[in-house]
Amino acid sequence: RMETNFFEGDPLRALSTLAFSDNVDLQRSAALAFAEITEKDVKAVDRNTLDPVLFLLQSHDVEVQRAASAALGNLAVNPDNKLLIVKLGGLEPLIRQMLSPNVEVQCNAVGCITNLATHDENKTKIAKSGALVPLTRLARSKDMRVQRNATGALLNMTHSDENRQQLVNAGAIPVLVNLLSSPDTDVQYYCTTALSNIAVDSANRKKLAQTEPKLVNALIGLMDSTSLKVECQAALALRNLASDEKYQLEIVRSRGLTPLLRLLQSTFLPLILSSVACIRNISIHPLNESPIIDAGFLEPLIDLLAYDENEEIQCHAISTLRNLAASSERNKKAIVEAGAVERVCHLVLNVPLSVQSEMTACVAVLALSDELKPRLLQLRALDVLIPLTDSPSVEVQGNSAAAIGNLSSKVEDYQPFINVWNEPEGGLHGYLCRFLDSPDTTFQHIAIWTIVQFLEGGDADLMEQITRSPDIIPAVTRLTTSLDTNSQHQQQMDDGLTDESEIVGLARRVLSMLAEQDETVYGEKKK
Repeated sequence: RMETNFFEGDPLRALSTLAFSDNVDLQRSAALAFAEITEKDVKAVDRNTLDPVLFLLQSHDVEVQRAASAALGNLAVNPDNKLLIVKLGGLEPLIRQMLSPNVEVQCNAVGCITNLATHDENKTKIAKSGALVPLTRLARSKDMRVQRNATGALLNMTHSDENRQQLVNAGAIPVLVNLLSSPDTDVQYYCTTALSNIAVDSANRKKLAQTEPKLVNALIGLMDSTSLKVECQAALALRNLASDEKYQLEIVRSRGLTPLLRLLQSTFLPLILSSVACIRNISIHPLNESPIIDAGFLEPLIDLLAYDENEEIQCHAISTLRNLAASSERNKKAIVEAGAVERVCHLVLNVPLSVQSEMTACVAVLALSDELKPRLLQLRALDVLIPLTDSPSVEVQGNSAAAIGNLSSKVEDYQPFINVWNEPEGGLHGYLCRFLDSPDTTFQHIAIWTIVQFLEGGDADLMEQITRSPDIIPAVTRLTTSLDTNSQHQQQMDDGLTDESEIVGLARRVLSMLAEQDETVYGEKKK
């Protein structure tokens, strides 16, 4: 065997002669030889090798079928062979063999389909070939090998929208859900992953919600599996389901938070990623905010902010904290007291842009709380927010400015703002000037609104800094005039107030408030 290439020349001609003979015993010899050779030696082959194997596949003899399908399954490990087998019409005889009453034949035929289905170019052809219905039926086989191969093949068919729909139409969903309780971890893994992929589509989630009432409990149970890969896929399946409000609530009601918290505190990166992605989706629903906090998620989530091995984990962790802070003063306070702001301030200048965007958005939400503003200012949030208003990322700039704006409203002590007027990195003054002169009307709006908050706060020192600036008043004045024409035109188009017209109104208000202040000061001096 070491010296002979059976895939060309005299050896291949000899095997082909046996394969194409009318003698079943000779065909068995050829099929067994192909099975044995391909078990040890898999390489890209041409039509001359595949034709005799495909011919043997159509035999009525069970032994020939079994050996030929084993040989074809071995050859189907090679990427080039996967395509050629399908091109030469290999699917039709394989589908017929899946319908065989012989378990060995079923097992080999399904195993071959599983290998063929790993190539993207084959998936749609398999879906349209009529293979999905027999695959779904064989997934319920009492033979574990057949069941394992069939569920593996179904999984391989879930990687595109069109194929997923074909699977649903073939009745695969109830079979996959029932097999979540299989004693075999491979079957559990294949079914959990297939359902996770199916749940990517909103129409499929709706169908699952209507027809599979036990699905969530089954997946929650699998988060306590002895297999890491099953635990991971169970959490990912729940994450995809939790794109819908119904499932967000059901996972919490079904006591899914406890196993999720355990996975979140794992040391295995895929488990951490899958669980934090899941809790992030669950946290979107306002009714879940307090239960998640009460279940003990805050400290582990805050710890994950520093998980610099994986940017996605950091993003999901801070996004979850932002969601938890969205609706309740109590929850905002709990997040701040747990140390989230200190951790963000420590990390935010040195994390990737995507994480910075989420972190600054979270601070902006926390800064909406009048009770917590002094605490955030005491923690020197401005020292990190101001440099980030000049970030390369527009999102980070906007979130940072929004956070500063939220902190500026209804504050008793404006000294923290005065302390950062010129530093760091141009300070509050530099940020306001940049945003007032920005071509982005959203940025203009944030800056002018923030100045209004400062003036309404009435802090004399801060107002003096604003009036003494050689850039701020001219920039505000430009906003009252340069947008007039545009805002009038836009207002006619929109038939209502626009962002531009609001900017003009705020800019005029700033000038009016400063003029009133000047008159007051002048009057006082005159006395």
